Amino acid sequence: MSKVQLPDGSILEAAERATVKDIAEQIGPGLAKAAIAGRLNGKSVDLSTPITDGATLEIITSKDDEGLEILRHSCAHIMAEAICSLWPDAKLVYGPAVRDGFYYDLDLDEPIRPEDFERIEQKMSEIIAADTPFERIEMSRTEALEKMAGDRYKSDNIQRADGEIISFYSHGVNGFQDLCKGPHVPSTGRIDRKAFKIMSVAGAYWHGDASEKMLQRVYGTAWRNKKELNEHLRLLEEAKKRDHRVLGRQMDLFSFHEEGPGFAFLHPRGMIIWNEIIDFWRSVHSKYGYEEVKTPIILNEELWRRSGHWDNYKENMYFTMVDEVNYAIKPMNCPGGLLIYKSTRHSYREFPIRMAELGLVHRYEPSGQMHGLVRVRQFTQDDAHIFCTPDQIESEIVGVIDLVMELYQAFGFDDYHIELSTKPEKRIGSDEMWDVATKSLAGALEQKGIDYQLNPGDGAFYGPKIDFHIEDCLKRSWQLGTIQLDFSMPDRFGLVYSDKDNTEKTPVMIHRAILGSLERFMGILIEHYGGNMPLWLAPEQMRVLAISEKTSDYAADVGERLKSAGLRCGVDVSGEKIGAKIAKTHSDKVPYMLVTGPKESESDTVSVRCRGRRETISVGVEQFIAIAQAKIDDKTLEPAFE
Repeated sequence: MSKVQLPDGSILEAAERATVKDIAEQIGPGLAKAAIAGRLNGKSVDLSTPITDGATLEIITSKDDEGLEILRHSCAHIMAEAICSLWPDAKLVYGPAVRDGFYYDLDLDEPIRPEDFERIEQKMSEIIAADTPFERIEMSRTEALEKMAGDRYKSDNIQRADGEIISFYSHGVNGFQDLCKGPHVPSTGRIDRKAFKIMSVAGAYWHGDASEKMLQRVYGTAWRNKKELNEHLRLLEEAKKRDHRVLGRQMDLFSFHEEGPGFAFLHPRGMIIWNEIIDFWRSVHSKYGYEEVKTPIILNEELWRRSGHWDNYKENMYFTMVDEVNYAIKPMNCPGGLLIYKSTRHSYREFPIRMAELGLVHRYEPSGQMHGLVRVRQFTQDDAHIFCTPDQIESEIVGVIDLVMELYQAFGFDDYHIELSTKPEKRIGSDEMWDVATKSLAGALEQKGIDYQLNPGDGAFYGPKIDFHIEDCLKRSWQLGTIQLDFSMPDRFGLVYSDKDNTEKTPVMIHRAILGSLERFMGILIEHYGGNMPLWLAPEQMRVLAISEKTSDYAADVGERLKSAGLRCGVDVSGEKIGAKIAKTHSDKVPYMLVTGPKESESDTVSVRCRGRRETISVGVEQFIAIAQAKIDDKTLEPAFE
C-alpha cells in the first residue's frame, strides 16, 4: 500500500502503482469526473501518472486557474492537429497556453486567413467529438532527436528542454503526435466544443529573431463553457471601444509620429492628466517621507559596466559618444541614485533614506511590439530607492505597501493581487541573507493581513521581490508596482554607512516602483474609465452651456468665475441648439454640463447635469464651486451631484 497526503493534511492509503486518477476516484465520484490533472509533490502531472509512497497530491479541475491553463494547452494541441489535417505541409513550432487562450506558431508557405478559421474550428470539433485520449510517450533526449531528425524546430525544442527525459503526446483519430512536456486533459472530449474560438493570425519570428523566416502564429481562446466564452468575447468588444489609442485621438490627448516611433507626444489636454497624476504622486510621497531627486539621462559606459547593465541589458539600450567616450542613455534610474547616495558620508542615524525620482528612461522595443502608451521606447518611471539597516527592512516594506494602496485606491483600483518571488538558482548573496530578506517581505505582507501568491525561484538574481497586479474593469491584470531587495548594487558601488559601533557597513537597498511607466499607467487609466476620467483627472471638468444668445454673457461670466476658482471649465456660447451642445459635451466626456438660461441668469444659478445622467439639479454658482472643489480634493471617482 502507498500513503498519499491530501491538501487538508489527511492521509489516504492506496494500492501500489495507483494513479492520480485512481486517487481521485477513491476520494469521490464527483471529483473523479471533474479531475483533469494532478499536482504531485508540487509538480503538475497527468491523471495517468502513478503515485509514490509518501507523496503529496492535489487534484486539479477546470475550476482551478491551473486547470483552465491545462485545458487551453490541450486545445492548442487539438488546433495543431486540425491545422495539420487541413494543411499537411504545415511544420509545427511551439504552442503554449497564454492569458485568456493559446497560440501555435507554425511554418506554412500558404497563409492562413480569417476565412479559414471556421473550417479549422469545424475540424477541431470533430477531434473533440472523437474523445480520443491524450497519451504520454517518454524517451531519452537522444531517441527524441533521432525521432525528430530533419525537423529543425522540434529538434531545437528538444535541445532546449530541461532534463534528459523527453515526452511526446499522442491523440486524435489518426494518432497525431507532438512534442510536449504536458500535462494534458485525459482526452479530447474534455474540451467543450462550444467554448473555444480561433481569434486571429499574425506573423512571428522564430525565437524573436528577425533574420529567421516569418512564422504564422494562430491565436485561439478556450473556456470552461459557452457562457464564459461569450463573456470573454463581450469584454473584448468593450476593450475595442476603450482602446486608449483611439480615445487618445478622439479626446486630443496624445499622438505618435513616424519621425519618432515609440515616442509619445502629449497634447495640452493629455498634459493635464499627466500633471494631475504627478502632482498627486508628489504629495503622497512627501507625506510618506520621501525626498525627490533627479539624475542625468546620459551617463558613461563605465557606470553601466559597474552596474551590470552593460553585460545584461545592452541589447535594450541606446548609445551615444561624447568627447570620444562611450555613453548610454539610461534604461533605469538606479545607478544615478547610487551616485547621489555616495556623494556624501552617511550615518545610521540618517536611516532610512528615501529617494524618489520621476526618471525619464529609454529602452529599445522591436517595432512589432510597440503598442500606444502601453509599450513605448521612452517613458517616465516612478522609481524610489530606500537605504536602510537590516532591522528596518520590514517596517520600510510596510510603509511602501501603505503608499501603494493609497495611490491605487485614489485612481479607482481596488482589485489587485500580490506575488512574492523568492531566490532563484542563479543568485548572489548568502542563503542566510536571502532568508532574512524573504522573511522581511513576507512578514510585512502578513503584518498588513495581505494574502499573496508565492513564486518560488522567481526572484531577481540580486534579491527577492513583491509584485503588485491590479485588475481593471475588463478583468485584465496589469503588473504595476514592485518592491525589490538588492544585495548587489550597494556592494558594486561601494556604498557604506557608519554604524553604531563606528564601523563601516553596507546599507540595505530597496528598489520600488508603484505606477511603473507613467505613460503605460495613463493608457491603463484611459481604458479603465473608457475616457470618462474622474473629476480630478478630467482635462475639462465642466462646460457651461448657454441656452441661447440672450444668456451668452451670463454663461461667459459663470465660466470666468469657475476658472478663477481653479476649475477647468469650458464655455459653449455657439449658435447650436442646446440639445446639440449637450450631446457634444457628453461625447467629449466632460463630467459636468452647466446649463444657463434666463431663469439661471436671474437667480445666479446653473442647472447641473452629470455625465451619464439625464436629470438636472439647480445649484447656486458659489455652491457649485464649493461642492466641485470638495469632490476634487477628495479624489471622488464618480461625478454624481446630489
